Amino acid sequence: MNLSYLVQINRLPGNEDIELPRKMSELASGFDLYAAVEEEVVLMPGERKLIPTGFAIAMPAGLEAQIRPRSGLAFKFGITCLNTPGTIDADYRGEIKVLLINLGQEPFAIKRNERIAQMVFQIVPEVELKQVDRLSETVRGAGGFGHTGRH
Repeated sequence: MNLSYLVQINRLPGNEDIELPRKMSELASGFDLYAAVEEEVVLMPGERKLIPTGFAIAMPAGLEAQIRPRSGLAFKFGITCLNTPGTIDADYRGEIKVLLINLGQEPFAIKRNERIAQMVFQIVPEVELKQVDRLSETVRGAGGFGHTGRH
C-alpha cells in the first residue's frame, strides 16, 4: 500500500536561489535540505549553530517532519544535527532551521545552497494515554540500558 500526503512548501522571500528540498534518488526516504545562509558560516570544532533553509511547510495532521543528519557530512567531517531527529510538528509554520554541530577536529565552512541535512516525513499515530495503577508483566520487565550485557 502506497500512502501519499500533500505537503505545501513556501519559499521565503530572499531565498529564490535556494534549492527546495528534494530527494537525491528515486527510493530515497529523505529530502535534502540546503543552507540559506547570507554568507559563509564557519562551525568550529564543538560549536553549534542554527542554519536557516529558506522555506516553511504546512503538513496535514498526522504527519511530522524529522530533521536528520546527512551521513556523508557526519562520516567525513563530523558534522551532525543536534537534537536528532529534530521534530517539525504539523502545526508549525515558521522557517525550517537545522541545528548543526561540529563534532570533528577541523573548522567546517557552510556555504549558501550547500546540502546540510535531510528531512524525512513520518506518520504520527493518534495516541491516548491512560493512567493505570499497574502495568502488565513482561520477561524484560524494567531492564534498561545495557540489561542484556555487552555482547
